[in-house]
Amino acid sequence: MELTPLRYFRVLAKTGHMTQAARVLGVTQPALSAMLKKLEAEVGAELVLRVGRRIELSEAGRLFLSHAEEAIRASEAGVQAVRQLAGLERGSIRVGGGATATTYLLPRVVSSVRRQHPGLTFYVREAGSAAVANAVATGELDLGIVTLPIEAAREAELTAIPLVEDELRLITPPKHRLNKPFVWRDLVGEPVVGFEAGAAVREMIDRAAAAQGVRLNLVMELRSIESIKSMVAAGIGVGFVSQFALKDNEGLPCRDERLSRQLAIVRRSDREPSMAVGAFEKALRSTLGVGRVLD
Repeated sequence: MELTPLRYFRVLAKTGHMTQAARVLGVTQPALSAMLKKLEAEVGAELVLRVGRRIELSEAGRLFLSHAEEAIRASEAGVQAVRQLAGLERGSIRVGGGATATTYLLPRVVSSVRRQHPGLTFYVREAGSAAVANAVATGELDLGIVTLPIEAAREAELTAIPLVEDELRLITPPKHRLNKPFVWRDLVGEPVVGFEAGAAVREMIDRAAAAQGVRLNLVMELRSIESIKSMVAAGIGVGFVSQFALKDNEGLPCRDERLSRQLAIVRRSDREPSMAVGAFEKALRSTLGVGRVLD
């Protein structure tokens, strides 16, 4: 049943007069009468009783009015909810990323978006790139920030948008012998505080070291970048962290080959992001860097 007849009937019940209701609604009296007859035919009962020049609701009319008002309220609430969402007054965003993204990249973007749209809520999951990509592919997350490349099994399901290049740098304990750009041979025998096995960053570092014939002496594995920095500062060993976790000119670059990776936004290829998610993705790209969509 259309809502327009329900709204007309509500006005008719409120005014108790056909001519007055037609004037309020901006329609002709014959049109309003025709609507009422059609509505009564649809519900199968007489909804109004004519008392002189006025009308009163029948018992069926009073019952129908209560349900009509409920339907109108529900419809108006639905329209308002959609308008709020479209206007970014409300909405939720589920995003995931590794330690670098969740600790150093996302906070300022989330803060900026929240200032503009305080009604938005965020769910942030910290996990490795493979786990984040899987969660986006299965719909658990709306967006992810991962290290490229994506696993081949997920490439067809996800759209990857390059976001920013990240360089990994070596950090050393205070007064350590290494204080300038290093080569991998410098790390032979050095205790290393590293990322946990399976992390994209860990695999990247291990491959780079192995390419130079160096096997790293891992003495500790951690997930948190801040924990790695604290352990290195305590003298336990050297470690690798993102440039985003360091101040300008802090950390040592590799002279053999620059240790860099491409971070990208990933989302499902077969879904259009909601208004809220789309606005957040735009903020990520404008704040951290814009790249082309990878086919």
